Amino acid sequence: MQHPSINVLGDALQTCSQAPVTGFFRNGCCDTGPMDQGVHTVCAVMTAEFLALSKYLGNDLSTPRPEYGFVGLKPGDRWCLCAARFMQAHEEGAAPKVKLAATHQRSLEIVPLEILQQYALD
Repeated sequence: MQHPSINVLGDALQTCSQAPVTGFFRNGCCDTGPMDQGVHTVCAVMTAEFLALSKYLGNDLSTPRPEYGFVGLKPGDRWCLCAARFMQAHEEGAAPKVKLAATHQRSLEIVPLEILQQYALD
């Protein structure tokens, strides 16, 4: 069962990205549910700095992986990040900007709203 599609502002969850298609369910939204162990709920705008940090930490988001239907991300792409990875990037000083209206409320279990608001685009 999926968690309700509510964003961190208490409103209906908006689409994060359809190009590339993102989200745990690959529906363009940062929806989540019990099977989403990574809590892919933060709608973030990729930066070169964040992509480099993620690759250094073992999650290469910039290299295309056609066998998984993954085109690879570049700066400016929006992507549903794991909330814990976003928090780690914040602590490392490399957190990307965030679209709050497209960030799932479940993110708040890991990242305080005040921190998300520091990076808000909306």
